[in-house]
Amino acid sequence: MTYSLRIADIPTSERPRERLMAFGPQSLSTAELIAILLGTGQGAGKLSSVGLGQYILKELSQCEEDPLSVMRNVGVGELTKIHGVGPAKATTIIAAIELGKRVFLSKPPELTVIDSPQAAANALSHNLMWQTQERFAILLMDVKNRLLGTKLLTIGTATETLAHPREIFREVLKHNATRLIIAHNHPSGNVEPSHQDIELTRQLLEGGQFLSLPILDHLILGNGDYGSIRQMTKLWEEYPQGE
Repeated sequence: MTYSLRIADIPTSERPRERLMAFGPQSLSTAELIAILLGTGQGAGKLSSVGLGQYILKELSQCEEDPLSVMRNVGVGELTKIHGVGPAKATTIIAAIELGKRVFLSKPPELTVIDSPQAAANALSHNLMWQTQERFAILLMDVKNRLLGTKLLTIGTATETLAHPREIFREVLKHNATRLIIAHNHPSGNVEPSHQDIELTRQLLEGGQFLSLPILDHLILGNGDYGSIRQMTKLWEEYPQGE
């Protein structure tokens, strides 16, 4: 496959690397960011790296409207099926995607105060945000809402997970935590709670009342977004947690 525009034909001031240095990475398109990873790619009959970046995005969007959603979980085998992408280029792209995930999902340090749903989502993202299967996790905190640790409890199928109140409170007691936040992910990216999510939250709030272990929130995470069941429902008014 050929592409009419090559890196050598682009004015220096308009080349991806130069534009990134001059204006920052936000000024570049996704194809241009991929181009920087792939190098110049000059040569007769070859795509420029920008052209190859555009071609990769086009190929990845065959079954999805947004190729970035495909790239989040793409594998070497899928990328090397694209003309012009060998193992070296494929592993470079995947390494960059993984690094981006880790930067975005980096956990806060121990004893960070969890004082908002956003802070809780940041602490839980490493375990939950981009996963393709449902997972259930908890944040363990002390009486001052300082983070003692996170615990991934269960991993389910692509559409469901299992979490029993007994298992959750056992972990809280084992780690001498005095309050907690529960969370799970929706691989679909829809962070609206299901009927099952509401019922599980209700059971856990009742248990929290009985054991004097306040549950501060139940979060749903997925594809860069999160939702707070506490903010979306009146369950905490029905089952006060004595915070």
